[in-house]
Amino acid sequence: MSELVITAENLTKVYQMGDVEVHALRGLTMSVERGEVVSIMGPSGSGKSTLMNIIGALDRPTAGDYFLDGERVSEMDDNQLAEVRNRKIGFVFQSFNLLPRATALSNVELPLRYAGVTRGRRDQARKSLVSVGLADRVTHRPTELSGGQQQRVAIARALVHSPRLLLADEPIGNLDSTSAEVVMELLRRTADEFSTTILMATHSMEAAAITDTVVRLRDGHIEGIERRSEGFRDRSLAGD
Repeated sequence: MSELVITAENLTKVYQMGDVEVHALRGLTMSVERGEVVSIMGPSGSGKSTLMNIIGALDRPTAGDYFLDGERVSEMDDNQLAEVRNRKIGFVFQSFNLLPRATALSNVELPLRYAGVTRGRRDQARKSLVSVGLADRVTHRPTELSGGQQQRVAIARALVHSPRLLLADEPIGNLDSTSAEVVMELLRRTADEFSTTILMATHSMEAAAITDTVVRLRDGHIEGIERRSEGFRDRSLAGD
């Protein structure tokens, strides 16, 4: 039996811009299973960033429900959202977001510090760096690393606390083709070996090619879903 990590039901998000209401999400419904890799694609203004922020417990929907690993996130307060982020979600960004003066090891330790972990923290961070192939770069600072190596440090940081969900926002947007291939293979292997659920916002067809499912957004709703085994599905079937 499949295990759902993400369940979104009729998500709506409305922003008030002066006298104008901007509808970023319009009743979006989707679900993602444990270990599934999903790419979110769509043009600018389609709702990708809004959806990622809600799934990442960085924002709340105006209406609808969102459950992460069985917890109802859509009605949590700010403290509860911060706590669920620390426990269950890892983040990878296009711009890496590493502390420039800190070593790779210190950067990877950060989520453990925020979570209050003290015992074995350094060893845990070191193991995470080893898992992404950077055993020989532990003491290097970001300026001493290539773009691909920096992104691998960022992935090690995102995975150090064994999150249920990894959110990646354009993870290969700043990388050359060789580094991008290494990063995408790493993400795919992470899902396959550890059953980590990965949700990735991307414009890259190369990135989408390693995913199990492509969700295409337009104007705040799901335009279609493509699965490796099923091909394109009409948005009317998106909640199945």
